[in-house]
Amino acid sequence: MVHPHVLQKYSLFGGLTEEQIKKILPNMLYETYNPDEFIITEGKPNDRIFFLIEGQVVVIKGDTVLSRFSEGDAFGEMEVLDVMASAASIKSLTPVTVMSISNIGLRKVYQIDIAAFSLIIMNLARDLSRRLRKMNDQLTQPVLV
Repeated sequence: MVHPHVLQKYSLFGGLTEEQIKKILPNMLYETYNPDEFIITEGKPNDRIFFLIEGQVVVIKGDTVLSRFSEGDAFGEMEVLDVMASAASIKSLTPVTVMSISNIGLRKVYQIDIAAFSLIIMNLARDLSRRLRKMNDQLTQPVLV
């Protein structure tokens, strides 16, 4: 299992104490994946936010690679918030270790520690805002002819 101080490095757990994270850990799953395994498949349901503990993954939409994530990054947030099918696939590039929390797990966090839940949701909104800002910046880069 992962020690709470490891999760404190993740922006989604920013501001949470080690004690709050200890309360959350029983609601999380620990998983490993081999290289070239799909963790999330575009168009399929996903109800979990994943935290990359070790390894690298690639984000694929259709045939296009959108991004690469490595240790410290999180993915799957969109589907947890909007409860729609996965917008993109996540595929492991290397051996990968993740921890995840489901919608049900988040509801349990709400029940046991509303302050921790509130911080997680606020951090989630910040992370999504940063990603949107980065995408906007990429889209508005001038095209060199």
